[in-house]
Amino acid sequence: MGIANDQIRVSDTVKRELERRKREGESFNDVLERMLGDNSGDFADGFGRWSDEEAERVREGRKQGKEKRKAQMQRLGRGDA
Repeated sequence: MGIANDQIRVSDTVKRELERRKREGESFNDVLERMLGDNSGDFADGFGRWSDEEAERVREGRKQGKEKRKAQMQRLGRGDA
C-alpha cells in the first residue's frame, strides 16, 4: 500500500460500518480495497442491504408474527388462555 494522497468524506454511518468490518492491522483503505475486490456488484451491496428474497422473507415473518400475536390477544380477551 502506498502513501495516501487523497481524503474522502464519509457519513458517520459509513465510518461505523467500515470500523465494524476492519480487521486487526488493516487501514480503512485496506478495508475498502477488500470490500471492492470481494463484491463484483454494486458497492452499496456491502452496506447491509438485503436481497429482495431476504426482505420478503422478513416481511412475511413479521406479518405472521403480528397475526399470531393478534390471535393470542383475542384468545386472552375471551379468557381462553
